[in-house]
Amino acid sequence: MCDETTEIENAAWLSRRQFSALGAGAAVMAAVPGCSLAQSAPPGAATTSRTVTFATPDGTADGFFVAPAAGKHPAVLMWPDIAGLREAYKTMATRMAAAGYAVLVINHYYRGSPAPILNSITEWRTPAGQAKLGPLIAQITPAGTVRDAIAAIGWLDGQAEVDTAKKIGTCGYCMGGPYTVRTAAAVPARIGAAASFHGGGLVGDAADSPNKLIAKTQASFLIAIAQNDDQSAPGDKDALRAAATAAGRPAEIEVYPAQHGWCTIDAPIYDAVQADKAWGRMLAMFEKAL
Repeated sequence: MCDETTEIENAAWLSRRQFSALGAGAAVMAAVPGCSLAQSAPPGAATTSRTVTFATPDGTADGFFVAPAAGKHPAVLMWPDIAGLREAYKTMATRMAAAGYAVLVINHYYRGSPAPILNSITEWRTPAGQAKLGPLIAQITPAGTVRDAIAAIGWLDGQAEVDTAKKIGTCGYCMGGPYTVRTAAAVPARIGAAASFHGGGLVGDAADSPNKLIAKTQASFLIAIAQNDDQSAPGDKDALRAAATAAGRPAEIEVYPAQHGWCTIDAPIYDAVQADKAWGRMLAMFEKAL
């Protein structure tokens, strides 16, 4: 997950790579909340969006829903990173909607506050940002995430823009990565594909660890791992591959030459080339599995 060690590693990586190697313009834009960069919707793409709320066993959740302007489409549940639902994730969801999906980005901190709590990932590393998020993170539990997933999938299936004859996809970033596996295990009959990008906490010994839950799913998996996360836990990729093989689940598990957080467009570590590669692999999986 996006912790102090990760931030130190990323800062060192950026220093080594040098600002000019990123492309000065791209680096500045990537740090601006809501900047679309390569992940913006194509010109002329017709989508509609709205802020939504829906009931869960733990209260009323809020989120951002965006879909193509006409027709019914496969649904996708998107789990944001540690900084939560904000403009960057609205932009990413809109790009996905332009590709033909009805997308719900959930505010996984709804138990404590409506979104947005922070406006960018960089705020998470400030004392004020950590003070805001600390109590909210403490309210999230594996069981609570499962309840949220079931409620969100039920809400999606009730939307006019969603083709319920199709399977649903889910994708998650950073702390949202393991939530995709929990979603696939919570509603196995509905989830056809799950994608985790620089996800943390995917491997553990507990019965409800994501690697242990793969056997309870009916989904295909894309697990895109940051190189510094792999250096910290080199056995995780092997454990995940073994779990997928044992469960008979299709799984593309790859370590990318990029740092933790590289797929989130407002992150200073954002890597457009590797992010677009991961995005393309996700869309290819969704096209096949949903």
